[in-house]
Amino acid sequence: MLEKVQADRLSNLEAIRVLGIDPYGGRYDTAEDIASVRGRYVDDTEGQTADAAGRLVLIRDMGKMIFATFRDETGQMQIALRKNKLDETSWHLAKLLDLGDVVAAAGPLEKTRTGEITIWVERLTLLAKSLNPMPEKFHGLQDIEARTRQRYLDLMTNPDSMARFRKRVAIIEHMRQKLNARGYLEVDTPVLQPIYGGAAARPFTTHHNALDMNLFMRISPELYLKRLLVGGMHRVYEFSRNFRNEGIDSSHNPEFTLLELYEAYADYEVMMEITEELVSTAAGLFTPQVGAEADRLAGQVGRLDEACASASRAAEAGKVDADAVGVANERRRAEADALRSKAAVYRQAESMVADGRIALPFGDIVIDYTTPWRRATYDELLREHAGVSMTEPAACRQKARQLGIEESNKDDAVVINELFEHTVEPHLVQPVFVKDYPAELCPLTRRDPNDPSVALRFEAFIANMELGNAYTELNDPAVQEANFAAQVRGEAEGETMRVMDEDFVTALRHGMPPAGGLGIGIDRVVMLLTDTRSIRDVILFPLLRPEAAP
Repeated sequence: MLEKVQADRLSNLEAIRVLGIDPYGGRYDTAEDIASVRGRYVDDTEGQTADAAGRLVLIRDMGKMIFATFRDETGQMQIALRKNKLDETSWHLAKLLDLGDVVAAAGPLEKTRTGEITIWVERLTLLAKSLNPMPEKFHGLQDIEARTRQRYLDLMTNPDSMARFRKRVAIIEHMRQKLNARGYLEVDTPVLQPIYGGAAARPFTTHHNALDMNLFMRISPELYLKRLLVGGMHRVYEFSRNFRNEGIDSSHNPEFTLLELYEAYADYEVMMEITEELVSTAAGLFTPQVGAEADRLAGQVGRLDEACASASRAAEAGKVDADAVGVANERRRAEADALRSKAAVYRQAESMVADGRIALPFGDIVIDYTTPWRRATYDELLREHAGVSMTEPAACRQKARQLGIEESNKDDAVVINELFEHTVEPHLVQPVFVKDYPAELCPLTRRDPNDPSVALRFEAFIANMELGNAYTELNDPAVQEANFAAQVRGEAEGETMRVMDEDFVTALRHGMPPAGGLGIGIDRVVMLLTDTRSIRDVILFPLLRPEAAP
């Protein structure tokens, strides 16, 4: 079947060439975004025109008239091609168009009798001929693996995917503007590093042939950004691509984007304020759309309910097979129930927004990003959910054994942290800053001057995911060197921040000002703010297993 479709398209390609038309177009810089065209249309106003370009996603050939729908990254609209309004060559071209072709259409902008805004084409330009068919015609690419592996098809056929990645761009640009307004400088640090550091993670390794040296792909930009503080750049940030040779799941990808920033003369309290500002104001970009999405979901439910009713009536009249209708209606009802539940979550968020909250749905819950976020110490939460204190390592070990957590041959801090992950993190749904961690876990962090067993560190959690990590930075070179040298039993092999970086210690000896530092996982922020449950769906080209042989 595919071979037949491709053969037909190749035949059309050759016919287009016979017409003297280049099937792969050329420069065309007069096109206006479709969303802009639709937005400026005024009812009952003559003389409106439009010139737009997009990919054909629907074609209805009615003989001497062809209605088609084309789509760009901002939206879609209808075009009408009439034999009596096009020159002979253009009409022949129109008859040779296939779904997936990229065209430009220019002409009067008017509504049809059914109220559809339409470009009544007087100039048709082919910009790219598609030789492969679009997946599932107008309904988009549904197979999750194929959507991720062939992202170009996903973007081409699924407007929701296009909208999600446009939101990603908007989120990053919004954060960039906020930091620039605070006087931060955006910088670049090395991706290839002779010593990896700044995070507890296993690195990817590579080799530089000309210098005959082994290198590591960056797991964090932290130690280089701190060197800039030493040099006198007192507010710096970087949107960095980082690489960690670890597992893949719904919230982890080996290649990911991290916003990391450092501010001289600040501390982790300042970093909390910045985290709240960046994330909550980014969430505020999308709260005005919550009500419209609830309406859209309700509309989908209504159409599915009507389809069920219509099919049932046809079955009762004996026009269609009743068993087939039963199976189809069961599927429709299941889909409608899922959409109805989702619409209810969006209605809840809509109500909260109306009350002045910054609220967005995420799965079956609503996240309230309104500031200030809750602040709780690591020990408070451990006592709340595990019933033990981090100051009582024997009790923590006993609790770990009760829960089946392996605790032998591990230092106390490692056992305590595994207990925290097991008992506390499942409860961290709404935004919360977990602060004041066991110091042994934080070799790059300044200690609490009143309690050296506590590190001035926080992690921000939302929807059970760690979203950000921040410190009051350690700037004592002697303590830093000792922390690098110390070993903690029980850390996963290759996953430690205790990798000696002598040049970084040398930099500290020149004097690094007191500072606060923060890292925010951009991919997870995008997941939360776009109601997306898998990290693969917010990264354009995530790492995938090799495709299985057919």
